[in-house]
Amino acid sequence: MFSGIVEGMGTVIAIQKERENVHLTLNCIFVNELKIDQSLSHNGVCLTVVNKTETTYTVTAIMETLLKTNLGLLNVGDKVNLERSMMINGRLDGHIVQGHVDQTAICTKVEESDGSWYFTFSYDFDIDKARQGYMTVEKGSVTVNGVSLTVVNSKDDSFQVAIIPYTYEHTNFHAFRVGTKINLEFDIIGKYLSRLASYK
Repeated sequence: MFSGIVEGMGTVIAIQKERENVHLTLNCIFVNELKIDQSLSHNGVCLTVVNKTETTYTVTAIMETLLKTNLGLLNVGDKVNLERSMMINGRLDGHIVQGHVDQTAICTKVEESDGSWYFTFSYDFDIDKARQGYMTVEKGSVTVNGVSLTVVNSKDDSFQVAIIPYTYEHTNFHAFRVGTKINLEFDIIGKYLSRLASYK
């Protein structure tokens, strides 16, 4: 379980393919605090630490993960948003994030707004999935590459988020361009409420 408050960015050091799996080796500022078998959010994807050295750690993405996220597009040198799992006695500064990416979306517009930025994302809309909560709502929560954000200008197949300078500089939002593919996780509470409403 995560909160969507990114702790830092990791850098991809090595990528190794093994059959359908991909092993990603990264470094980060808290690598010495990580342990084998620990859960860690990578661009919003929950992955398990499977190997560790003094300066790097390795996680494995299986084919299901590669098909539904943007992790398969990573290259050596790319920056990845990282967050360790939430501590039960900590503050929930973002919202409840599972690290289970629902689908990808595409950045369709980047607008600078006198010190902040508006990013527009579009995604494949499916009415049946929307009835199950796979959608955004105005002022609701959404997770983009592991970052907990508030939705503005919600449409059936697109939404915007406003990014403050701190988030822009301390996450990989600063690398987003029109055409960038991002990982999208819809709000789990909205999913449960939508599912419950379907039983009426």
